[in-house]
Amino acid sequence: MITVLYTLSVILIILSFIPLIKNDYWTFRVFEYPRLQKLVVSSVMLVSLLLWAPRNSFSMSIMIGLAGTIIYLVWQIIPFTPLSAKQVLKATQSKPQQDIKIMISNVYEDNTNYAGCIAEIKKADADIVLLLETSHAWAAALRSVESDYPFSVLKPIDNTYGMLLFSKFELKDSEVKFLVEDDIPSIHTKVILENGLAVQIYALHPTPPVPNENPRSTERDKELLLVADMARNSNIPVIVCGDLNDVAWSYTTELFLKMSQLLDPRRGRFFMNTFHAHYPFMRFPLDHLFCSTDFKLVQMKRLKNFDSDHFPIFIHLQYERMAKYQQEAMEIEREDIELAEDKKEKC
Repeated sequence: MITVLYTLSVILIILSFIPLIKNDYWTFRVFEYPRLQKLVVSSVMLVSLLLWAPRNSFSMSIMIGLAGTIIYLVWQIIPFTPLSAKQVLKATQSKPQQDIKIMISNVYEDNTNYAGCIAEIKKADADIVLLLETSHAWAAALRSVESDYPFSVLKPIDNTYGMLLFSKFELKDSEVKFLVEDDIPSIHTKVILENGLAVQIYALHPTPPVPNENPRSTERDKELLLVADMARNSNIPVIVCGDLNDVAWSYTTELFLKMSQLLDPRRGRFFMNTFHAHYPFMRFPLDHLFCSTDFKLVQMKRLKNFDSDHFPIFIHLQYERMAKYQQEAMEIEREDIELAEDKKEKC
């Protein structure tokens, strides 16, 4: 029993610190995902050793290692709790003409609960609906949505990377681009709000760093950083959204936030885990929305699942002219620029 506890504890310590090695191979990147799970299990292991392990130098070394691991994990998790400062401030005034409501959902391509998806879209009543993993079958099944959403950018693909974007607002300069891989699209479009303001939207769904998809995070990271450059250089407000196949707390997501100068409304609030919908203990925040400092948050919530492996999310933002003077993006350091340039040169 004690040997098993020792072994599991050492494995947990190693897996918790492996992501510090900034290697693109999946074995280094995938262990960034279960941070909360590692914290829970590490705490259980530490308590178990305190109760049952003999008091010798070996046991003490492992317990100190677990304690250090717990402190490290808590330090990384705190920014996504109310104990930390909110990166996107709460909107305090109602300005409906400056609002934008977005629903994001990875539908799971093999899912056939089209009616459930349509019902959730109607219930959310968002201005923009972004659906991911949408095949031609999904595009055909969702034609009825177009009566409520007269503007759209549709790119159904039968490879789990199709995208459908529906909008109640006028869209301009809409493009489907393949930034890194020939079969992985992204949608780039301007949305015109009720007050006439143009907002640049980038909708993304890069490949995850897992063996059956892509053994490296290289392509995902490069796509995110290319979009980060576009966002930082934009002269109008920006929203980046989608299933980014990266957790909110990873070093690559933080690098994206720094290089894009966008904000994460999760920070200072909650994890809002979206995947995997069917396994409560193995859930991670993979579906995201990041916005420029021009926006404040009205509401952000997780929606009802309709047989997908992801929960949909709903984000209600409000443009405020003075918001950019009240909110600050993360500071870019020289090593961030060097790391970002190195990643963009790969592939």
